[in-house]
Amino acid sequence: MSEDDTDDNPRKLQGLFANNRRWAERIRTSDPDFFAKLAAQQSPEYLWIGCSDSRVPANQIVDLLPGEIFVHRNVANMVVHTDFNCLTVLQYAVDVLKVKHVIVVGHYGCGGVRAAYESADNGLIDNWLRNIKDVLQIHRTRIHALEDESARINLLCELNVVTQVANVCHTTIVQNAWQRGQELTVHGWVYSLEDGMLTDMDCSVDSLEQIPEVYRVVP
Repeated sequence: MSEDDTDDNPRKLQGLFANNRRWAERIRTSDPDFFAKLAAQQSPEYLWIGCSDSRVPANQIVDLLPGEIFVHRNVANMVVHTDFNCLTVLQYAVDVLKVKHVIVVGHYGCGGVRAAYESADNGLIDNWLRNIKDVLQIHRTRIHALEDESARINLLCELNVVTQVANVCHTTIVQNAWQRGQELTVHGWVYSLEDGMLTDMDCSVDSLEQIPEVYRVVP
């Protein structure tokens, strides 16, 4: 018998399998048909575009079960027009699942935002964070008017969310949905790790007329 076959090998991650069995049993106890219904189809009304940070779990934050929210996550909740992973998720959510809400969710104290603000050499990820530096450059006067560095970074987290909401709206995916009369609203929220509360950035967009003409796709 090899070392990998022993029951106590930590690489088997037995604790996670035990957690899974308990979780599945709890779900079946509360709703015996839950997994059968979930396997049959998914019909969420929401697409969550959030940060990869392990402390920001989409379903738990808004108290929804699996199947009720479609999720895409990346470092610093970015929507980059050359990121075909994100765009593919967005298109599937909008065109196939027909979600009614796309929600970009950042969080205060975001490590990606902090790294962009501090301008340190972080290797490959700096190419990704360059998009946040653009936000910092555009709003530098407002951000640097704050004396406290934590406040500056938190403001940058908020401004980054607002920018990513705009980026979602500038995609042909969302604009084509609006052109065909599909009900769709894009929102921007920020989550606080300190108290678990969400804040609405009040930047919701639900029509083509709300975005600048230069970004509109003419049918």
